[in-house]
Amino acid sequence: MTNNKPELYTSLSPSLLELYPVEKSIVVIIDVLRATSTIAAALYNGAKHIIPVASVAECINIGKQIECITAGERDGQIAEGLTYGNSPFEYPREFVENKTLVLTTTNGTKLLHMALDRNAKGIITGSFPNISAVCDYLLAQKQNVILGCAAWKNRVNIEDTLFAGAVIDRIGKHFSINCDSSQMALTMYNDAKEDLFEFMKLKNASHYQRLSGFGLEKDIRYCLTEDVANVTVVYEQGKLLAK
Repeated sequence: MTNNKPELYTSLSPSLLELYPVEKSIVVIIDVLRATSTIAAALYNGAKHIIPVASVAECINIGKQIECITAGERDGQIAEGLTYGNSPFEYPREFVENKTLVLTTTNGTKLLHMALDRNAKGIITGSFPNISAVCDYLLAQKQNVILGCAAWKNRVNIEDTLFAGAVIDRIGKHFSINCDSSQMALTMYNDAKEDLFEFMKLKNASHYQRLSGFGLEKDIRYCLTEDVANVTVVYEQGKLLAK
């Protein structure tokens, strides 16, 4: 470690994760639109825990075995065979409090399982709705960090890169950063920070187009709003928990 500071890297796509020292790092799973934002919202609203699974079949199977809410999306819409999707507005306190949520998403839950398979030192999930909790946790741990963007089917996306940049903007000085993708993320965030929603719209972000095509602008705005669900979300023994 240079200057005794832990190192920080940004992996802009799940395809790039194996290039980084996963086993020596805390991996932050970033899927701004919408998995990690929805996870923060559900736990903030009192969900007992969330079980992230890679496949719809596994989600349905667990739903038959335990009392839980089975939820997930594929390509931005509720996955076939599941009742609930991946919108933060589907999980208000009166619905989700003290319940277990089993969730599968196109990109976010997949990246989480990749980090697990590579023996990450720790795993948390990050989104604008819980950005302060994420930054406080990473500072307190004093460990190497990989900001892992879930991207879109392995293709780099704007919103996850923006979140990585926002984290670096807040806490980067406490880390040793020799990583061009981190510098790119920070540069993009500095361009966008005045109005993230307008930046996404202006740049014709693919996920902005996809979700607004489904009439989900309200979701996009929520997912780009800082600290509306400010909980630390830690992965432990198969579950995501609010700490």
